[in-house]
Amino acid sequence: MYEERPALLAGAVLWTAETDPTAPVRPILPDGCMDLIWADGRLLVAGPDTRAHVPADTAARYAGLRFAPGDAPRVLGVPARALRDRLVPLDALWDAARVRRTGERITEAPDPATALEEFVRLRAAAAPAPDPLLRAVVARLAAGRPVAETADAIGLGARQLHRRSLDAFGYGPKTLARILRLQRALALVRSGVPYAETAVRAGCADQAHLSREVRALTGTTLGAYTASSASANNDTAHPSGSSTTA
Repeated sequence: MYEERPALLAGAVLWTAETDPTAPVRPILPDGCMDLIWADGRLLVAGPDTRAHVPADTAARYAGLRFAPGDAPRVLGVPARALRDRLVPLDALWDAARVRRTGERITEAPDPATALEEFVRLRAAAAPAPDPLLRAVVARLAAGRPVAETADAIGLGARQLHRRSLDAFGYGPKTLARILRLQRALALVRSGVPYAETAVRAGCADQAHLSREVRALTGTTLGAYTASSASANNDTAHPSGSSTTA
């Protein structure tokens, strides 16, 4: 069973999940985010995905905090590009003894999810402030604005925007725009909007373009996604924290 709620950290989501060994494991889809995850006592970091993948982690219980796009690197102190398409133990990035103590405190707490959230909140408070330019990039691309127009609007050259995007998001702004467009489209599909209308509203050229993007980024078809999302309320736990699965 998977559940989530808005976290105390602006733009973040706190989620919990328990594995059902009898249920099929669903692929994790790209969403532009990174997660800090507690998995049966272990602390993991899920980097930004560029493609769908089937989770290999086998914990029974998870709690995770899914950061807003571009926010995790300032809190975790690691550029997103170093974690692209990776799930890594936190002790590979931070001091192992420190991570072990943190993991023990979270595990021993009455509610590991709340303890994880508080840890991240305190860490974020001591981290550099969010970059308003990067937040503007996410807001504009999430609204479907073109990358070139976004760069002009925030006053960054194309090369500078690309370089800063790699550190913040793990990939360039064009890839981020595709992933955010995918998420807009899948949300419309889940709400019952017809495919042709979804394509237009999400910002694709036509339904064929939408179908190509869905297959390229999720590894499945629109029809298969629609069928699987109908039973997604009780998705199995997985180590990315994304509630959007194929």
